[in-house]
Amino acid sequence: MAARPIASVLVVDDEPDLRTLYELTLLREGYQVVAAGNLAQAREWLAQQRFDVLITDMRLPDGLGLELLHALNTEQRPERSIVITAYGSAENAVEALKIGAFDYLTKPVDLKQLRAVVSAALLSQCTRSGVPIGVGRTVQHSGASPAPGAGAGVSALMRIVGQSDCIRQIKARIEKVATSMAPVLILGESGTGKELVARAVHGCSHRAAGPFVAVNCGAIPDNLIESEFFGVRKGAFTGASQDRDGFFQAARGGTLFLDEIGDLPLAMQAKLLRVIQERRVRPLGGVPEETVDMRLVSATHRDLAARVASGEFRQDLYYRLNVIELRTPALRERSDDLPALVQALLRRLCDAPDSTPPEVSPAALAWLQARELPGNVRELENLLQRALALSNGQTLEPIDFGAHETHGSPPAAARSTASTPKPTAASIDLPGDLQVFLDEQERKVLIQALKEADFNRTAAAARLGLNLRQMRYRIQRLGIAMPSDRALDDADTA
Repeated sequence: MAARPIASVLVVDDEPDLRTLYELTLLREGYQVVAAGNLAQAREWLAQQRFDVLITDMRLPDGLGLELLHALNTEQRPERSIVITAYGSAENAVEALKIGAFDYLTKPVDLKQLRAVVSAALLSQCTRSGVPIGVGRTVQHSGASPAPGAGAGVSALMRIVGQSDCIRQIKARIEKVATSMAPVLILGESGTGKELVARAVHGCSHRAAGPFVAVNCGAIPDNLIESEFFGVRKGAFTGASQDRDGFFQAARGGTLFLDEIGDLPLAMQAKLLRVIQERRVRPLGGVPEETVDMRLVSATHRDLAARVASGEFRQDLYYRLNVIELRTPALRERSDDLPALVQALLRRLCDAPDSTPPEVSPAALAWLQARELPGNVRELENLLQRALALSNGQTLEPIDFGAHETHGSPPAAARSTASTPKPTAASIDLPGDLQVFLDEQERKVLIQALKEADFNRTAAAARLGLNLRQMRYRIQRLGIAMPSDRALDDADTA
């Protein structure tokens, strides 16, 4: 077997002590290391050979390290670049990431973090090129996970259904942005698949083997948000009987997805900004800070620029999150994808060994395409769930989607009649939540029918005028527990 090429690193820093420290740290990891004290020397080395990783200080005696990044882009060179910025220089870090830097480090540089970032950059090279890169002593190091290969990325992208131009564009952009550590902000209307895009970014990256931690920022109570994000140490407050990691620690080595970031309280926005800049968190009740190693992807359906203008969202955090922007198109912008989406959603909704997705008639498909569907793919999925429950055949028709029902305002004659209240025989107690009330009534009816049929689903469905598929759907939706010895009781009678 041919030996793997040893990874090479170019370190550029004008401070001799720091340059030597970085050089020794990387040499101990088994890399080939070359050092330069200014831009001129760095350009000479780059003209002589190719490197796997370039590490450069931002400020050098004869210019800025960003000039090297511009040169790499212009010449389309393969080096992964890592920029070292001064404490609090968030603007420089954001600019470097937008130019194409893989990642950045803040002075004073944590050597453990330096090793991890270089290792991640090399893994990213392997994921993109497919060529394994070795080191002097070991092939993998610094606790890095193995490169996931092309399969994970292809699988992640295949979940994004459609062949319209906007879908092709977002898939191509996902593949491109996945190769760096730059924060990604996903914008789009509710129900357009922002989390699906975030998972694709994770799946196409060198971090695909690590965890994907999804967090809904609007669903966490304000009094718990800090402990949920940063973790808790034993004794921090009454009831904290043991250490508990937060979202940042849970995403170590992977991706942290902050959904609905626009709903984050202002106080938490300031703390989040500091964590993003410094890559360190202090758990609630803890004294030392902990280094965090994760890729940050966030999403919102809100207009963040407008919230910045109104003072509801921090401008510095907005610019820090919006290094790379992805927009998920609304369903009305990709109407040609609707037939493929319908088939993909039906396959998922009927994902059972003994279930076959029904056909959708041309009339039903035309009815769906004529609707506005402001809820986008999520609303389309809900319509399909309803049609599956109401359908009696193997083909979904417009009536199964509620096409016979009146939507919007009633005719004028109906409004005049409806405006005159009719006396009722007796008043009833109105439920606080109609859907919960109806679900509970339906659950009682189904359980009674199942008990009378000795939990034979086919017999219970016939008793209620349903088919087996409708019965299965309702049992699953309402969470009705079936006796384990009866789980497949009607397989022979289906």
